[in-house]
Amino acid sequence: MSQSSPQSPQSEATDKLTSARQHDQLFTTPLDKAARFSFDEQVVACFPDMIRRSVPGYGQVLAMLPIFARRHCKYRQQNDNRQRVSRIYDLGCSLGGASMALAGEFAPHDLQIKAVDISPAMTSEAEKLLSDNYPEHDIEVITADIRDIELAPCDMVILNLTLQFLPAEDRVAVLEKIYNALEEDGILVLTEKTHALDEQHDAWLVERYYDFKRANGYSEMEISGKRNALENVLITDTLDEHHQRLDKVGFKRHLTWFQFLNFVSIVAFK
Repeated sequence: MSQSSPQSPQSEATDKLTSARQHDQLFTTPLDKAARFSFDEQVVACFPDMIRRSVPGYGQVLAMLPIFARRHCKYRQQNDNRQRVSRIYDLGCSLGGASMALAGEFAPHDLQIKAVDISPAMTSEAEKLLSDNYPEHDIEVITADIRDIELAPCDMVILNLTLQFLPAEDRVAVLEKIYNALEEDGILVLTEKTHALDEQHDAWLVERYYDFKRANGYSEMEISGKRNALENVLITDTLDEHHQRLDKVGFKRHLTWFQFLNFVSIVAFK
């Protein structure tokens, strides 16, 4: 395995995403109460700013992905030239932040990255960003529903803030598909927004999350507007529900490695 010179993946990947992007002003005016959040061109245009100001710890999660990959990617797959690589899936890739974090820390011939998202607006921009910044890397951007695609054998799967947008009844099947595709000792990194069963605990976490957004410049109208737009679109689970589901599909070991307010990241080992 060869590696590029050490960088900070947190700063490098997020800087590439945020350069020349629009400020998030989607909810600065009142919206129809029936309006629903969707990953369209408007969201794509301001997505890096939205993520930076709305998702606690996003940069830290990206920063750890190449560190995890160095430990768990065993170069057990082959690329089209029959060279040994580690195949990694970035499912629900949005603009390719996770893929960029990995590409920035590995040589072009080390990894084969498959970045998948259902939104054509997202994948169109992701393909441009990835090809502009990492033209020599083997990164394929695919527009597809992750519930429908077949996964080839792989060493690592990243599912960042994606499962929460799927219907609850489809989540086990997606995780089963991931489990079956992973090689022995391969890993899944699952990052999600969660809720607590205890109403008092949950209320405290939610209010501190809104404080986090206020500190990042969001107004009360913006906070309320996005909350309403995401209702019945983003459906959270408890942390225990995530771990129970991972048990159910067969992961022998899984642990919560990161938590910031109501956002968590879990690593599951096959």
